[in-house]
Amino acid sequence: MRAVIRVFLAFWIGLAAAAHAERLTTQPLVDPAWLAAHLNAADMVIVDVRDPVGGTSAYDTGHVPGAVSAPYASYGWREEVGGVPGMLPPVEKIAARIGALGVTNDTQVVIVAEGANSTEFGKATRVYWTFRVLGHDAVTILDGGYRAWLADGQATAPMATAPVPATFTADFQPQLVATTDQVRAAIGQGVNLVDGRPDAQYRGLEKSPVARVPGTLPGAVSLPHSNVYTGTEFAGHDAVARLSALAGVKDSQPTITFCNTGHWASIAWFALSEVEKRPNVAMYDGSMADWTRDPANQVVVRN
Repeated sequence: MRAVIRVFLAFWIGLAAAAHAERLTTQPLVDPAWLAAHLNAADMVIVDVRDPVGGTSAYDTGHVPGAVSAPYASYGWREEVGGVPGMLPPVEKIAARIGALGVTNDTQVVIVAEGANSTEFGKATRVYWTFRVLGHDAVTILDGGYRAWLADGQATAPMATAPVPATFTADFQPQLVATTDQVRAAIGQGVNLVDGRPDAQYRGLEKSPVARVPGTLPGAVSLPHSNVYTGTEFAGHDAVARLSALAGVKDSQPTITFCNTGHWASIAWFALSEVEKRPNVAMYDGSMADWTRDPANQVVVRN
């Protein structure tokens, strides 16, 4: 078992480091006051990932001044790959979409979701993960989302900001993406497998339509996405550390987060990797949608 763990550690630690753009902040989350103070910063792009509500564009109704619109569901942040929904698009394709937003490798990116609840806030964490996978570290999220911006009394803009297309070159970071083969190899080898879905899905009492059968990965622990985002702010370092300890996430082992399609898993990944600052945390992009396609892959029901 120790040999397998060493292989995982070598895989996640021994790869080339991500490219480091000039950063206005090293924090994964910023508050409205910080963003307001930096609205006129050179080479910063605010990416509004809110989707239309009831056919009405949330962005057109009002947004952070200067923000560009890239709706989570329609911009192309995720797509079906090999029959698996919600996957990271091919690297060159998603890099071109990021460049079309005016983002270069030297741009500070701030991601804005609505902030309504943990599932909705997952739009921001998933896009954040995408930037990190592409080697772009100069990325942060507005904590609490657009709701927090409004609650803080900050100015809004009704007119759209047209992005100036730029060139963005990806530096793919495979250590942040777990494949099905890597998950299969991790089972029973001490690697933390962290299920970010609601408890009922973790236990197999309910399932998503994208999963062939209910249940979770063998040996997985549960860290529901709703535990780390309250609807107003993301849990801080100490709170995440307490939650991960209660869940049974071991400090000394590599970690893989998962859910159904890599959305809720991005919330758990963000909490463990970016807020708690755990090393060696990857996300299983295909998650249970991919895992359960093969009947040979074991699934555990805990009810």
